Amino acid sequence: MKVGIVREGKIKSDTRVPLTPKQCRYLLDRDRDLQIFVQPSQERCFNDSEYQNQGIPLTENLAKCDLLLGVKEVPISLLLPNKTYLFFSHTIKKQPYNRELLRSILQQKIRLIDYECLRDSSGQRIIAFGRWAGIVGGHNAILTWGRREGEFLLKPMHECHDWAEAQTYYQNLPLSHIKLVVTGEGRVAKGATEVLDLMKIKRVLPQAFLEKNFNEPVYTQLAVKDMYRKRGEISFDETHYYQHPSQYESIFEPYTHTANIMLNGIYWDSRIPVFFTSEDMKRKDFTIRVIADVTCDIAPDSSIPSTIRASSIAEPIYGYDPVSEKETQPFQSHCIDVMAVDNLPNELPRDASEDFGNQLISKVWSELNQADSRMIYEATIALDGDLNKPYEYLRDYVS
Repeated sequence: MKVGIVREGKIKSDTRVPLTPKQCRYLLDRDRDLQIFVQPSQERCFNDSEYQNQGIPLTENLAKCDLLLGVKEVPISLLLPNKTYLFFSHTIKKQPYNRELLRSILQQKIRLIDYECLRDSSGQRIIAFGRWAGIVGGHNAILTWGRREGEFLLKPMHECHDWAEAQTYYQNLPLSHIKLVVTGEGRVAKGATEVLDLMKIKRVLPQAFLEKNFNEPVYTQLAVKDMYRKRGEISFDETHYYQHPSQYESIFEPYTHTANIMLNGIYWDSRIPVFFTSEDMKRKDFTIRVIADVTCDIAPDSSIPSTIRASSIAEPIYGYDPVSEKETQPFQSHCIDVMAVDNLPNELPRDASEDFGNQLISKVWSELNQADSRMIYEATIALDGDLNKPYEYLRDYVS
């Protein structure tokens, strides 16, 4: 098999890689029939010479490769017809901005395998950057609070050499009496709570968070049962919720009167109730002043109405005026500060890439060589110029 690592072409550019130079070398040493080629790039967190030092040849032309690996969406103009691609396509929720990408993939008879759709036998995702999105999201939530309150200046994560350096700034932060609520229990939320624990912010149960006064910084983490309820019922059936989320309503409101910071790390789609509305955010007892929206769904198709656009690593924070419902300058007392960077792992690209590559090698690589792999079949969105059967629901999206 001949594998090509493509140069990331999406704007804004991403510096992560699907396989690091050492991981490429490991795979080549393990399989003498394998060949790996890398397109040159001035943007990658691992530079060209690091690949060359591991004996990985650089080439602009990847036409001879069987499998092409990227991270973000490959621009339409750079697609090679009749190839197999593996990248995050961001099409499975019918994202309008990638409709033409999927149409072009079908027209060019490209086989598209999406990292996001790779799942184990129990249906759990097996490869993701989620932990790193959560780690950077947690860091940025506290960074935003420090700037808003004028209490401290936490060094931006992207200015740190790596995750190890970032952790050195977590001791003795003057966090005063903050109360932070984290939504979700997946990779993103676990990454975020990892940061909060390192900052020595005390974790408390949801009920205590709502009912008690604390003389120290605290956070709570909410599962779906803590945020949603079937209309007219008290008990919560998690299996039923995932099958019929539209039959549920949000019970998040009490946290909007008690939390200072919200870190949103849970998957959302249009069938799921929103946490709160723009009208709720106008209320005088709405106490949340910082929203770190790692999920970063853009309003109006979002669970948080103040996420009106994605922000950038260079300028991660913008203000939201709940009265006018418009963007404004951050750090004003009457506004809410929003951190909505949509490529957070790119702030720690070397750490995130190494972790991602390890997942790819240990959980997916052997499946790519199996013609009957169920995992690969169910992650294949497009095949031979048509939608693969599990993705027939995208028919109206591309028609």
